Amino acid sequence: MTLIRVENLEKTYYNDGVQTPALKDVSFEIQKGEFVGIMGPSGSGKSTLLHILGFLDQQTKGRYFFDGKRIDDYSPKEIARLRNKKMGFIFQAFNLLARTTVLENVKLPLLYSGIKESLRNKMAQEAISAVGLLPRIHHESSQLSGGEKQRVAIARALVNKPNVIFADEPTGNLDSASGQIVMDILERLNEEEGQTIILITHETYTAEHTQRIIRFFDGRIESDAKVDNQRSAKKFIK
Repeated sequence: MTLIRVENLEKTYYNDGVQTPALKDVSFEIQKGEFVGIMGPSGSGKSTLLHILGFLDQQTKGRYFFDGKRIDDYSPKEIARLRNKKMGFIFQAFNLLARTTVLENVKLPLLYSGIKESLRNKMAQEAISAVGLLPRIHHESSQLSGGEKQRVAIARALVNKPNVIFADEPTGNLDSASGQIVMDILERLNEEEGQTIILITHETYTAEHTQRIIRFFDGRIESDAKVDNQRSAKKFIK
């Protein structure tokens, strides 16, 4: 079943009368349960695309459908609700609250959900367990390693059981060992839980965990192919 569909998507930034195109005539679909890598050099448009798909920005032209409904048909209130309940975000910079425990950081998306405190704690504990950090649940974020911080960010993205997780360069600030742990967690979430994941990356070793890679260059799709072997992003099925 199609979760995301974009048709002839374009994004142009305007600054002091200067037009800077970031996306040009982009069209594709993503099915529920897919693990898709978005790759490309710096400035190719991949982060701009993620911001549009995650309702953090709007396209200049084209159409975007989420879960069968055109984004233009959602009210601002509906968009805010969808972003909170159906989307999870993982960023390179972790974006954790300092001097706040792992548990409290993971509970943040539930703050205005109307869910009882006891259930919020249970949901957060389940998400923290999923990333293997229960022993650190009462540690403050400042006491964690970079890899542990990113695992907290994954738990926070999971806590609402979203339809899709957007991961923007999630291993960019990590050493290779910590990055491998993070990617193994995302791959397990996809394979065992059926979680839809859209990964923005420029690193081949992280893209090796995906099922399909969409490559961007200069704002356009350069290629869109399934990965023949999940541990070899260099092999594609046309």
